Amino acid sequence: MNLTPSSFFDLSDLPFVALFDDVEFVWQAIARIKPYLLTTIGGRGHDIRGEIMPGAHLGPGDIVIGPGTRVEPGATILGPTLIGANCEIRAGAYVRAQSIIGDGCTVGNSSETKNSILLPGAHAPHFNYVGDSILGRQVNLGAGTKLSNLTMISAKDPVTGQRPTIHLTIDGIHYDTGLTKMGAILGDEVQTGCNSVLNPGVLIGPRSLVYANVSLAKGTYPPDSIIKLRQTLEIVARRP
Repeated sequence: MNLTPSSFFDLSDLPFVALFDDVEFVWQAIARIKPYLLTTIGGRGHDIRGEIMPGAHLGPGDIVIGPGTRVEPGATILGPTLIGANCEIRAGAYVRAQSIIGDGCTVGNSSETKNSILLPGAHAPHFNYVGDSILGRQVNLGAGTKLSNLTMISAKDPVTGQRPTIHLTIDGIHYDTGLTKMGAILGDEVQTGCNSVLNPGVLIGPRSLVYANVSLAKGTYPPDSIIKLRQTLEIVARRP
């Protein structure tokens, strides 16, 4: 499977396309988020062109919000964060530092983003966690979908204080991502079912579907796939 950004996303007319310039492996864009924001919006403070409703909270750091975007009561946004035009940041959303959210995106009730990129039209509308991840255009996360970004075996080294980096084996080739935290990378138009969990290091090709309640192991999943969960149910008579 090709691991370049263009294999996952339509990058044409993307305002923050520089994040992907000269990127060999798509996950490398995640490490670029912080320096990109420092360069492009550093020092702008709160540059708000949308609507901040009473009861919404804008925390410290540089926060840029485009026209037509509405931030509802109870939402919290921390900088540095860049939010495009015509987005919905709904009540109870938690947009943490180093979030880049493209035009027409939704971050909904009890959804959290952190150090992540949402391409235009991506939706994390209900009870979602999006950490150290990239969502392609028109991605939709079912209610309760979590993009886990930290492995269970991730204790810090007592000498260096560093966590181990996430490693992937793809088509028989071993990759050290260089990232201590990595969620999922979802190509354009990927959809996940309710309560699915994508474990650290999942990469899904465009237009694929993930069934509800799936726990997806790290690795690559090809474009135009349906990733199904099979269950065996037993129905027994209820005794008085």
